[in-house]
Amino acid sequence: MRYSSDMRCDVELRDTRARSHQIAAELREQIMSGDLPPGSSLPPIRELMDRFNAASATVRAAQRALRDEGFLVSRAGLAVFVRHRSPLVVRAATYFPPEPGRWSYELIQVADISNPPAQIAEALHLVGNALLRKRLGRYDGEPAEINWSYYPKNIFDGTALAEQGKIKGGAPAVFASCGYPQRSFTDIVSTRMPTSEEIELLKMSPDVPVLRQFRVIHSDNKRPIEATIIVQAGNRYEMLYEQEIPGGAD
Repeated sequence: MRYSSDMRCDVELRDTRARSHQIAAELREQIMSGDLPPGSSLPPIRELMDRFNAASATVRAAQRALRDEGFLVSRAGLAVFVRHRSPLVVRAATYFPPEPGRWSYELIQVADISNPPAQIAEALHLVGNALLRKRLGRYDGEPAEINWSYYPKNIFDGTALAEQGKIKGGAPAVFASCGYPQRSFTDIVSTRMPTSEEIELLKMSPDVPVLRQFRVIHSDNKRPIEATIIVQAGNRYEMLYEQEIPGGAD
């Protein structure tokens, strides 16, 4: 592994989190890896106390944190169970059309932005303002992601991208009609803790990190035509990327 020049790898780091947080992390990993499959019951409190050498209150605090995150569910008079629904696996793609009963999108804001985030301005090679379309995506009716999509105003001003309301065929239809068909995209995926707005819109625990995708869509000659920030609750999502390997064995 290579480290950037401002990273330090010669410092000894130890897990200084509260013991309940450490236990929650171990159980969370077992759930995500499938060792504790969906619908299975969690081991009894006594067994967990012995396994983690921890007090009952500490183990229960770990369970409570995982319930708040949506990893566990409790049933009165019964054991604690792993959530039935696995994380949503999403294949990386430039555009997901609304899917009745599954994917849907709510348009939150359309605006003419004079000072977009620096990362957006740089990626779009902006000259002047950007058009913003902010949306909340839902999957099976539950909040799933927030999108902030920016477009160069000097290219798409006066099109459906600058108007309130949904667009038939989505942004790709506008790109094509303006002579800028989408040809490729790049993704940068990172994690961070959620903002207050993201906690509210995604109805998520403030202790759960979010996945942040920064996506840039290019047209011919690598001309950037859209830059989007996509934020998803980290405990609900898994991203699927596939890439052919040139010269790989059959």
